[in-house]
Amino acid sequence: MKAVSPERQTLLIKSMQSTLSKLEHAYENMIEKGTNASLVKKRLDAVKIALDSLKNAWHGAEFSYEKENILEARKVITGILPSVEKQYGHAKEGSPQKTLLERRIASIEAAIEALDAH
Repeated sequence: MKAVSPERQTLLIKSMQSTLSKLEHAYENMIEKGTNASLVKKRLDAVKIALDSLKNAWHGAEFSYEKENILEARKVITGILPSVEKQYGHAKEGSPQKTLLERRIASIEAAIEALDAH
């Protein structure tokens, strides 16, 4: 995995945690409303594995997932990347949204690299 400064590691982990939190809230809301939440659940599970993979790569945290789940998580978060990049392209230069999306892209890319190492 590429060398990443401890400060950058913290930012990227926080970004992935933010993504996880948003998905958790979306999932809960969809369940409450009785709408189909299977896609959100799939993304939620993938982001959780991706986050754990980053924590494992950078901090030695436990990471015990089946190869099948790791491959599925990689596929799902790789599939999320184009839509985040599209949002980034539309965000105003210098805006907080652009910074958030930049970090989200970097955290997804780092997670893909970390998942590839497992």
